[in-house]
Amino acid sequence: MLNDLEFAYTPVRDKVRDLREYLDSARLRKELAVIENKLSDPALWANAALSQPLMRDRRRYEDQLASDDELVRRAGDIEAYFDLAREGESVESDLEREIKSLSDYVEKLEERTMLSGENDALNAIVTVHPGAGGTESQDWAEMLMRMYLRWAEQQGFKTEMNDYQDGEEAGIKSATFTVTGDYAFGLLSGETGVHRLVRISPFDQAKRRHTSFASVFISPEIDDSIEIDIKPDDIRTDTYRSGGKGGQHVNTTDSAVRITHIPTNIVVQCQNERSQHKNREKAMKMLRSRLYEYELDKKKAESKKLEDSKLDINFGSQIRSYVLQPYRIAKDHRTKVEVGDVDKVLDGFLDPFIRGYLLMRRNGGVPVVADVGDDLE
Repeated sequence: MLNDLEFAYTPVRDKVRDLREYLDSARLRKELAVIENKLSDPALWANAALSQPLMRDRRRYEDQLASDDELVRRAGDIEAYFDLAREGESVESDLEREIKSLSDYVEKLEERTMLSGENDALNAIVTVHPGAGGTESQDWAEMLMRMYLRWAEQQGFKTEMNDYQDGEEAGIKSATFTVTGDYAFGLLSGETGVHRLVRISPFDQAKRRHTSFASVFISPEIDDSIEIDIKPDDIRTDTYRSGGKGGQHVNTTDSAVRITHIPTNIVVQCQNERSQHKNREKAMKMLRSRLYEYELDKKKAESKKLEDSKLDINFGSQIRSYVLQPYRIAKDHRTKVEVGDVDKVLDGFLDPFIRGYLLMRRNGGVPVVADVGDDLE
């Protein structure tokens, strides 16, 4: 039993060593000292464009140092358990539990080391639209929306609905919400694309199998420290009456706001707040994020970077399929990651897909299925 545990711990211990080398705590402390010195200047706090990025960097370095300390503590505990086991103490069950816990922690930490993109640490704005197909695709779009909301809840992230349009019979016509949490955009960035559902339709009396599509778009929530120039003449603002689910939450005035950026034809809308002013403020924030992502995509297209693996949002290039009939599986067509428990996926279990995408991105667009993990189901 002890030999088996030592064999199981060896790859985990190697990963801990590699992660600690990557984190390089001595370098982190030097970088943190430089930032602390800059932040000690009172004049800096008058300029949010300068102070906010430094605050963000400080928090990142502090988190990385805390992670390094946690690796040392957990590995030390496991070595202590091994010493006790060699002395004849019955601690095998404790050892097994601690090794599994450290392995899970290392996997999560490895994931964070892959989130090194310029905007990966930011919040995410998620937009879901149904494809052609009426009620079928609108119901599928609502299922996707719920999947991402459940995932965010499981991660401890906060969510806020910015815009929600009910479907005619069921589901939704569109939904846009913000996911607030560390690295929300980096974790969700690979979800942009077309998602395909195959199932026996609950809306078909003949119980035939239907294929439905919905598109997901993820953009980073850009803060005020990043300049996005939006000319007043380039936008058109329309107001309309909110169309929520009914009851006291429906506004009785034309407080909902739709903003169209004329040069790019990007449209954003917000109806969550009762105040037209607040809705416009949130819509402008969404527009800035969409425009920032739009400009990034243009640069990626021009330079033809391999990391730009986003597929066009059209209904012949789905990134993932969720099959409920005749068999049950969720499969990502880019990373080749498959999860047999599709119900678990639809309930927010996206970790294998997120990790698979991040590994593929790190590997220059080549799938790395073998490294995704053993807990795909």
